[in-house]
Amino acid sequence: MPTTIQAPQASAQQTPQGPEFSDRDRINDMLAYEKYLTNGYNTALCEMQMPKLHQDIQATLNDVHELQAKMFNLMFNKGWYKLQAADPQQISQKAQQFQGYKSQFPSH
Repeated sequence: MPTTIQAPQASAQQTPQGPEFSDRDRINDMLAYEKYLTNGYNTALCEMQMPKLHQDIQATLNDVHELQAKMFNLMFNKGWYKLQAADPQQISQKAQQFQGYKSQFPSH
């Protein structure tokens, strides 16, 4: 069974149940929106030709990534976001898979 990674105090925290829009719901909504924004900014950067605008959007993207990380950490520390530990065998398999992909590219 996969190991769940969560903040140490998370087990003591309770998630509100009911129709109310809780702090968890608000932060989760903001986190989802930040993820949506990063996708849009990434696409824009790939298609942008104006250097100054590119620089400004890239700075904004960096700010969004920082904010997203802060929200994720807040949710994780409150026990609202749990992770599963990766199985070492799965990691090894993926590493081998990507080594195979690497051999398909021309050498520099």
